[in-house]
Amino acid sequence: MKVLHSVHPDDFKSYQTKTIRERFLADGLAQAGEINCVYTHYDRMIVGVASPVDKQLPLPNYPQLRADYFLQRREIGIINVGGDGEVIADGQSYTLSKLDCLYIGMGVKEVYFLNKNEQSPAVFYLLSAPAHAAYPTQLMTNAQASKVNAGHSSTANERVINKYIYLDGIKSCQLVMGLTILSSGSVWNTMPAHVHDRRMEAYFYFDVPEGQRVFHYMGEADETRHILVKNHEAVVSPPWSIHSGSGTASYSFIWGMAGENLDYSDMDAIQISELK
Repeated sequence: MKVLHSVHPDDFKSYQTKTIRERFLADGLAQAGEINCVYTHYDRMIVGVASPVDKQLPLPNYPQLRADYFLQRREIGIINVGGDGEVIADGQSYTLSKLDCLYIGMGVKEVYFLNKNEQSPAVFYLLSAPAHAAYPTQLMTNAQASKVNAGHSSTANERVINKYIYLDGIKSCQLVMGLTILSSGSVWNTMPAHVHDRRMEAYFYFDVPEGQRVFHYMGEADETRHILVKNHEAVVSPPWSIHSGSGTASYSFIWGMAGENLDYSDMDAIQISELK
């Protein structure tokens, strides 16, 4: 499992493209028939992708966790961004269609991922944070998610925010998770930008058309940099960094956080005129 260490904002200012990608990009996650995860030192978050094809994939117990099983001291959020799939948690089966979300709390010992159609395989995005309290496993379909319309076509950022795991949604210990779908012709996400010093955030990009890319912007407001990302890649954003993007075509992304609270609106806005 790849490990991403914490970075000081003053050090970040001197990074070239290669170093930025090495320190913040989680790539190569979606590999058919595999589970691939990245351990970060930002709130001890783990990001990953499970891509079952013709057999079930067990959630591994990585040595970095120093645990008897993956969820012994952790919780996990799972969102399917592919075809229909199934997750089995301690013997209980849950079917996830595209954009459905499953939360599994601390203490669940066995988790398996299965695909239902080899012609349209499931792709499960995984986001896991440490937990000190157990909450029930819960499935939420995309139709049940809390939806917020944001942005406008005139500023190329018309989008629908879908909230799953947060203060008023699925209950968790410290995980917050949802996804944003951009309207056709819109390419900007999370603009105006913001930071939240009390928690990190990870963006996982999906439905990025073949051959297209997203410019993911990060850094302090007066010292921005970017990473070019393709479909099924994630970027880890430190608490001091903005997290925003613009694509060469419309796309969607999953956002997820862990930190001091579960309040979705806990953020410090940055005006566009302040960005450099």
